[in-house]
Amino acid sequence: MTNGGQVTPHKWAVLVAIGMSYFMTVVTFSFSVLALRDIAEDFDVTLRTVGWVVIIESLIVAALLLPVGGLSDRVGKHRTLQAGLGVFGVGLVLTGLSPTFITLIVARIVTALGNTLVQSVSTGILVGAFPPEERGLALGGQTTAVATGAAVGPLLGGLLLDALDWKLLFILLALPTALTFLVVRRVLQIETERPQRTVGFDTRGALLASSFITILIFTLNDPFDFGIRSPLTIIGGVLAIALLTAFVRCELRAERPMLDVRLFQIDDFRRAVALRVLGFIASSAPPLLIPILLLSVLDQSTRTTGAILALFAVGMTFGAQASGRLYDRLGPRLPMTLGITVQISVLLLLSQVNEESSLTLVAIGSLGNGLGQGLWNVPANSVMMGAMPADSLGVGGAFTNVTRTIGSVVGQAGATAVVAAVMVSQGFDIPLGDVADTTGAGAAFVDGWRLTFLIGAIVSALALLLAVTSSQTRRSVGASA
Repeated sequence: MTNGGQVTPHKWAVLVAIGMSYFMTVVTFSFSVLALRDIAEDFDVTLRTVGWVVIIESLIVAALLLPVGGLSDRVGKHRTLQAGLGVFGVGLVLTGLSPTFITLIVARIVTALGNTLVQSVSTGILVGAFPPEERGLALGGQTTAVATGAAVGPLLGGLLLDALDWKLLFILLALPTALTFLVVRRVLQIETERPQRTVGFDTRGALLASSFITILIFTLNDPFDFGIRSPLTIIGGVLAIALLTAFVRCELRAERPMLDVRLFQIDDFRRAVALRVLGFIASSAPPLLIPILLLSVLDQSTRTTGAILALFAVGMTFGAQASGRLYDRLGPRLPMTLGITVQISVLLLLSQVNEESSLTLVAIGSLGNGLGQGLWNVPANSVMMGAMPADSLGVGGAFTNVTRTIGSVVGQAGATAVVAAVMVSQGFDIPLGDVADTTGAGAAFVDGWRLTFLIGAIVSALALLLAVTSSQTRRSVGASA
């Protein structure tokens, strides 16, 4: 079939290849979250420190997605995807061989670089293979692949972490990654792809975008605990604003900008961007904090923890499939509104969890959080991709992932910062592995947990306002070209 001047293989084969790519990156992320307690114990680090095993990958992906997406439109999305899977596999092996926490972080950076290459082009390849009237179906399938990875990761990790060392598991993950590489190479033949942009790469825009995102995330996360009133924090905020301003001016003047910022003149596009960022800020906290609560506070097994985390993926699968069909028939407003409403209810429910709560309550929260995210994510993603010109699907897909990654990294870092701050204020600045054995530390964690989810509900309420005031219009890919 042909779409936008590019010859692509059969759409269902493309969906399988892209689905496998997303599956592997999500499975690995799930393993990382589930292994945080073991990593913290091996290297004797605190909650705030070990959280960077997860946060550093999100930071790298967020900073580089747009430049890599723009570059892929010129060098070829298929080549970029294959290179990404190769680098990703190398990062997994290095993670398993890391002798110190510092080398572990370096290995996670390598893994993140591969993940960036994969994410920057996957959505664009998928959207380009399906007709506009089936975009909701395609993106629903992509989200289902993500959900499947989010289910298999905790379930498999919960079983294997009880029997094998976490380092060995990361090395073993390189094997299915190699299989995915072979499938992608078979389906997405390089010689069938004709990169659509022939003009020079927007180097200045790429540097400004990466610098802005990096400074913004470091300023918001405050990894060195400078404090909100610190001159360095204030300088970081001012610098982020200056870089964003310079990026917008650069893209407005560029003959072929990396990202056409005029897209933000489209009301629904602006709303979808803001809704995705806010939605992921709020929904990223439960998958990060639930395993810490179960493993380090409630002293549950990794097997039980993995099963509860897998419920998030079950909910996401149902939500994505229902949302994709609703979007194709009725437009984005209804599924987005329904999804954010579910998310608010779940966050308020989780805020009531304490040391005496049943596992059923936590399980319902995990399931509901996935359901809500699946419902609002697909239509918001579809609205953004529908506004992209047909020859910019690479950078367009990358930008949709930027909104998710920025929301996730801010949500993850914010959650760990709030919980850590509450625990420190109560006198518990201790390694994560000591929480269960330290009197009062569990209660302090729960206090931070409760505050985190109340804040998340407020953030979701802002997203709900955007959802209910959005239109029901569906745009075809290339409509803004």
